[in-house]
Amino acid sequence: MNDRTSPSPVLGKGGFYRLLAWLSPGFPVGAFSFSHGLEAAVEGGSVRGRASLEQWVGAVLALGSGRIDLDILRDAHCAAMHEDIEALTLANRRGVAFRATAEMVIETTAQGTAFLGTCRAAWPDPFLDRWAATLDDGPICYAAAVGAATARAGVPLEWTLTAYLQAMAANLVSAGLRLGIIGQTDGQRTLAALEPVISRAVTATLTRDRSSFGAATLAVDLASIAHETQYTRLFRS
Repeated sequence: MNDRTSPSPVLGKGGFYRLLAWLSPGFPVGAFSFSHGLEAAVEGGSVRGRASLEQWVGAVLALGSGRIDLDILRDAHCAAMHEDIEALTLANRRGVAFRATAEMVIETTAQGTAFLGTCRAAWPDPFLDRWAATLDDGPICYAAAVGAATARAGVPLEWTLTAYLQAMAANLVSAGLRLGIIGQTDGQRTLAALEPVISRAVTATLTRDRSSFGAATLAVDLASIAHETQYTRLFRS
């Protein structure tokens, strides 16, 4: 990993409050409208119940977009801590480019645009305003926006990584509930089973070299491609 690491901020009550607000299901980024290919996997029979949902979501978190997002979030958090707009812009571009399908691009950029816009409106920050001005209405990676905002709020990187990945897991499990393959209690069992998966993924991100970047979830990518032409759909991805 690069020797250039973020300084350790002091987490005040304001930073903790913002972390809870920004990654809660009620924050208006539209996460509920995305299933990350899960809808197609359910339609095709690859995911049928709690066990297969746990495996699917666990793969996304540890090997798929979860891994990519944590690396992007880490780099964006470091860049924002150092007020390095060039490095933040590079992390953002990388986060948008490394998406396997058109729907996954929409998933990250729609949420990224909504997140950054809402943060700047409710919690103004001059650095985020300067960064937004350089983007010229270009695509915004959700993980990069979260990394930048939490860094500016003084939220420690490890806390942010954990909260971000838990929110991703919770949204995918919620999609499973709405698709009717599990009930509420099994949804919580799934989240409980994913706790060590998230913990290991965060630890790996904190120690992984920046050159070890990428994902390996072909089944998820194929499901996302299939979802683009699925006849009936509840979700945008």
